[in-house]
Amino acid sequence: MSNPPHQPPTAVVSPALAGPVPLSPEVSAHDRRRAIESSFLGNFVEWFDYAVYGYLSSVIAQVFFPEDSGRTALVKTFGLFAISFLIRPLGAFVWGHIGDRYGRKTALSWSIMIMTGATFCIALLPSHATVGVLAPILLLLLRLIQGFSAAGEYAGASTLLTEYASNGKRGLFAAVVPASTASGLLLGSILATVLTSQLSEADVNSWGWRLPFLLAGPLGLVGLYIRKHLAETPQFEAAEKEIAHSVPLRDVLAEPKALVISLFVALLNAIGFYVILSYLPTYLTDELGQDRTHAFMASTIALLAYIGSVLLTGWLSDRVGRRTVMLVSSVAFVCTAIPAFLLLDKVGFVLLVLIEVFMGLVLALNDGVLPSFLSEQFSTKVRFTGFALTFNIANAVFGGTAPMVATLLIGWTGSKLAPAFYLMLAATITFVAVLRAAETNKEHLR
Repeated sequence: MSNPPHQPPTAVVSPALAGPVPLSPEVSAHDRRRAIESSFLGNFVEWFDYAVYGYLSSVIAQVFFPEDSGRTALVKTFGLFAISFLIRPLGAFVWGHIGDRYGRKTALSWSIMIMTGATFCIALLPSHATVGVLAPILLLLLRLIQGFSAAGEYAGASTLLTEYASNGKRGLFAAVVPASTASGLLLGSILATVLTSQLSEADVNSWGWRLPFLLAGPLGLVGLYIRKHLAETPQFEAAEKEIAHSVPLRDVLAEPKALVISLFVALLNAIGFYVILSYLPTYLTDELGQDRTHAFMASTIALLAYIGSVLLTGWLSDRVGRRTVMLVSSVAFVCTAIPAFLLLDKVGFVLLVLIEVFMGLVLALNDGVLPSFLSEQFSTKVRFTGFALTFNIANAVFGGTAPMVATLLIGWTGSKLAPAFYLMLAATITFVAVLRAAETNKEHLR
C-alpha cells in the first residue's frame, strides 16, 4: 500500500530496520569503549599500511619503473594501485561470509594479520635495478594481497560499531571508522613529509621509501592484540540462531534495493576520498609543479580538519538525518569543485592549505555519515556482506582507479581541471541515490 499523500517519502523505513529490538546481552560502557578502541586502532593500522603506497607513489614509480617517463611511470604505479582494488569484491565476498557467519571479530582479526604481513614484505622488495621486471611483479602480488584483506576492514569496523552503538548514536559511533582511516593517512602523510624534507632524493629513492612499510610489523601486532580481546557484538549474538542457517550472499540478494542504493551512495566516497586525500599531493607536485614538501604539509593539515569533521558530521546525522547531511555534501561538490581546482594552480602555501581544508570538510560531510548509512540498509544476518560488497565494488571500479583515471584524463584532455569534473560526476550520482533512500537515523536495527 502506498503512503498517504500527506506523508513525505523520507518517512519510509528501510527493510533493515524495524520497531524497537532490545539488545541481548546488555551492552556496558566498557564494552562500547573497547569496541571503539578496537575499530579505531585496528582500522588505523590497516589504512596506514594501505595509504603509504599512495603518498609515496612518485618515489615508487622511479624505483619500480625507472625506464619510463615521469607520467608513464606514474600511470603504471597508479595502475598497480588500481589492480589491487579489483580483487576487493572477491575479498568482500569472503570477509562478508566470515563476518556474517562466524563473527565480526574473527573477520577483523584475520584481515589485519594478512594486511600487515603483505605491507611489511613490500619494504623488503628488491628494486627494478636489482632484479628487473620481477620487481614490479612481486609488488603487484603483494598489492593484491593488501587489496584482498582491506576489503573486510572498513565494512567490518563499521558493522561492529553500528551494532555496538546505543540508539541515537550510531552515526557518531560509526564515524570513528573514517576518522581512524584518515588518521592512518595522516601518519602516512607525516612520514612522507619527514622523508622528503629531511632526506636527499637519492636516499629516499634508495632506502627511505622502505621505512613506513617496515612499521607495519609492530603496528599490526598492536591492532591484532586489541581485536583478539574484544567481545562479539550483541546484535550478532542475538541473531546467532538465525545466522547459523543463513547463506549471506544468497540472503543479501533478497534485499536488492538496499544493494543498488548503497552501491551508488558509496560512489562519492570512493572517488572523493582517493582524489582529495591520496592523489592530491601527487597532483600538486607532478601536474602543477608545487613544492613537494608544501604539498604534503597541506595534505597533513587537511587531514587533521577531516578527522575532526567526520566525527562532527556523524553526530549531526544522528540529529538531522543521514540524507540531509549527505545531500549537502553532494551539492557542495558540484558547486565548488571547479573553483577549488582553479585556485590550486600557482597559489601560495596558505591559500593552498585553505583550499585543501575546505575540500576535506566537504568530503567529511559525506564520509562521516556513510558508515552508519550503509550499515542501516541491511539486516543483521547480511549486514557485513551487504556493506562489504557495495562499498568494495564502488571502490574497486571507481576508488582504486581514481588516481589513474585523473592522471589519464589530464593527459587526454590537456585540462588540469579533469579531476574536478570527475568529482562533480560522482557527487551528482550519489545525490540521486541518496534521494531514493529512506531515512534511517531514528529507527532500530533489525
